[in-house]
Amino acid sequence: MGCRGGGDVALTIDGFDLDAFVASTLAEDLGEEGDVTSAAVIPADARFDAVMDSRDAITVCGLEIAAAFFRRLDAGATIELLVADGDRVPAGSELMRVAGRARALLTAERSALNTVQHLSGIATMTRAYVDRIAGTGATLLDTRKTIPGLRRLEKYATRTGGARNHRMGLFDAAMIKDNHVAVAGGVGAAAARAKAAGIARIIVEVDRIDQIEPALAAGATHLLLDNMPPPVLRGAVTLVGGRVPTEASGGVTLDTIRAIAETGVTYVSVGRLTQSAPAADIGLDFNLASESSPA
Repeated sequence: MGCRGGGDVALTIDGFDLDAFVASTLAEDLGEEGDVTSAAVIPADARFDAVMDSRDAITVCGLEIAAAFFRRLDAGATIELLVADGDRVPAGSELMRVAGRARALLTAERSALNTVQHLSGIATMTRAYVDRIAGTGATLLDTRKTIPGLRRLEKYATRTGGARNHRMGLFDAAMIKDNHVAVAGGVGAAAARAKAAGIARIIVEVDRIDQIEPALAAGATHLLLDNMPPPVLRGAVTLVGGRVPTEASGGVTLDTIRAIAETGVTYVSVGRLTQSAPAADIGLDFNLASESSPA
């Protein structure tokens, strides 16, 4: 694939501060003493030329962030992005070439790789789920089951893999779940209180068919059909009759999602996209053909 970049990187994710993320991540790794290994082992004027590549077939995500780590410690580094976030690449693909001051780039290496491995792992799993429900008309949603502090990035990765974001947080919709229902005294009472509070989006979780009409009558604008097997889901969708969007959720796996999506639900939400995605196997390999001696 041809070069997609090489100059300054630009990444825009709503609510995400790239500079702050890079700075805090490096500070966590460097501590008070800094990179003692590189300082002791690598000559101050040594150069480093390397290729970032994937040992897995992946959906790429996080390359611009990786580049930002390298640039943070070596503003003069030469970085060439060979693919773009969202690209699907086979095992053995080169993702990025980077060259610059050896100490700086080796110090940034792990933070850059951790980010790309984690986000590409999420994007890759997400793409597998999206592919599995292709043609059903259902849309894949992520959830709030994210690592604290990484929600914006992880939800960027699910979008990169082809999913749609559910709520970003507690602030952008009401989601009335079983514990809310238990305390409020029923789905109808809970939904009515949310409506009375002036909340526009009211998502109500129901786990029984007989909860559907009370939730709708009280003002639910979206029904989360929790842990219902496909035959029950199909009946629930028929009962709702398109009055509000329907979402199947709970224990969805790659093996079961197709049958769930074929019931006619609007959405299928999958927590494991961010909760359980394995990291992609991506490395940064020194280019032995390059000059490693001082420039």
